[in-house]
Amino acid sequence: MTSADSTTPASSTERFSPLHQAHVDAGASFTDFAGWQMPVRYSSDLAEHHAVRNQAGLFDLSHMAEILVDGPDAGAYLDYALAGKLSVIELWQAKYSLLLNENGGIIDDLVVYRLDETRFLVVANAGNRFAAFDALLARAVDFDVAVIDQSDDYALIAVQGPNALAILDATAGVTDLGYDLRFMKYYRITDALFRGHTLLVARTGYTGEDGFELYLAAEHARELWDALMSAGDEHGLVPAGLASRDTLRLEAGMPLYGHELTLTTFPAQAGLGKVVNLNKENDFVGRAASVAGPAAGASVLVGLIAAGKRAGRADYAIFRSLDAETADGVITSGALSPTLGYPIAMAYVTPDLARLGTEVYVDVRGTRLPATVTSLPFYKRVK
Repeated sequence: MTSADSTTPASSTERFSPLHQAHVDAGASFTDFAGWQMPVRYSSDLAEHHAVRNQAGLFDLSHMAEILVDGPDAGAYLDYALAGKLSVIELWQAKYSLLLNENGGIIDDLVVYRLDETRFLVVANAGNRFAAFDALLARAVDFDVAVIDQSDDYALIAVQGPNALAILDATAGVTDLGYDLRFMKYYRITDALFRGHTLLVARTGYTGEDGFELYLAAEHARELWDALMSAGDEHGLVPAGLASRDTLRLEAGMPLYGHELTLTTFPAQAGLGKVVNLNKENDFVGRAASVAGPAAGASVLVGLIAAGKRAGRADYAIFRSLDAETADGVITSGALSPTLGYPIAMAYVTPDLARLGTEVYVDVRGTRLPATVTSLPFYKRVK
């Protein structure tokens, strides 16, 4: 059994978060992201970045996709549809996984939450909502399971930073939590209420800091946003946009779909080989290609650090020497790290350049500047 509640996206229609007016009221600047008008910043990228590292930031992630998988075969179905083994995760546990195509490339990276014995919530990237849903629906044909796109029903708000727990504890109206959040483990989710309305509280994060993701019905999003902002007044909470989220995730070494991950990227190239569970008893889409692996000499993802202030950016070429004629790699994400104070980047390079400590050269607007291969992540919070 399958169920299709998704509709084909309008090609030129702008979409707005249920929190759009809150962002307008806060003076946000907006950018198009996967067809959504989303806040890119409110004050400055640096101020919002540092707030998350040192106090807390509040993000609107309502553009993300939420897909419900429900039915007696839900666990077995997800084991077939995704690269990981989802049937074994505990109730209220989350797991990072990959949706592969037959060639072993990545359709999307996503997080799966187990809400019940036979009910899972799959959270996909905004830009891949329809591709992910279509692939998941097609793979459900031989299973007793419903696959339902509920993205338009949900709002998603994330509070991230060292003060996130204190802020959520102080938020008026959040009650009936299934966990004492002080003891809630990483990659877990629990149910709760917000002013009597159903609320899901997860602890996964994408910034390198502690934090919580709050899922609730879209019509109650503004109430929760305002309650969180009020509770965060004494804890340094600021609204934060997509620009700071990007530098935060880069410092944390988190891949971004469309940059580090693509339809032609093998998980092993991106350092995600362990996400693909080849020990599963069952077959899964992309298994044969994953066993074969990428072609010999295929590029691999590395971290790069450099001196000075001139940072390499996405699509900047990488060379093995100052006089090399042919590029041996390319930057996928790069920035001057606000936390560390020096340029950092993630990049794909040929395997012979991937050893830690190898020096390469990045073409920064016509000038080749030295950079050193380093391990990921660039930044780890003190726990």
